Amino acid sequence: MTALTAAGEKAWVGLILGSRSAFSRVEAALKEAGLPQLVWYDVLLELSREGRGRLRNKDLAGRMLLEKYNLSRLIDRMAAEGVVERVHDASDARGAAIQITDKGRELRETMWPVYRDAVAASFADRFDEGELETLAAMLKRVR
Repeated sequence: MTALTAAGEKAWVGLILGSRSAFSRVEAALKEAGLPQLVWYDVLLELSREGRGRLRNKDLAGRMLLEKYNLSRLIDRMAAEGVVERVHDASDARGAAIQITDKGRELRETMWPVYRDAVAASFADRFDEGELETLAAMLKRVR
């Protein structure tokens, strides 16, 4: 096992604090625009990537970029707003799948420009393309 160096600790702290700060700025931009939290976009994006627009709960949880605490409650709130619905899943006799609605697709499209611009301003615009490629490759090794 390798010992954690001072540079390793500094990089770790920078990664965590930087991501927390960038997420906060993106969340603030969505709130300022009167839009739901970023986790809603995350759910809607993953569902819209599926051909049928549906995923089982556990599959959705495994794909999310953000923390998935209380996913069931989140889905309940989103279903109450009509952006997702629970539907019978013939492939899983035990439960239902979560499916994006037309209203959910519209909300995702409305959220995207605000999200995109906030990510650019909070993160991507701070680096040139070469740095972004290098950073993406380095972070891929962490995954």
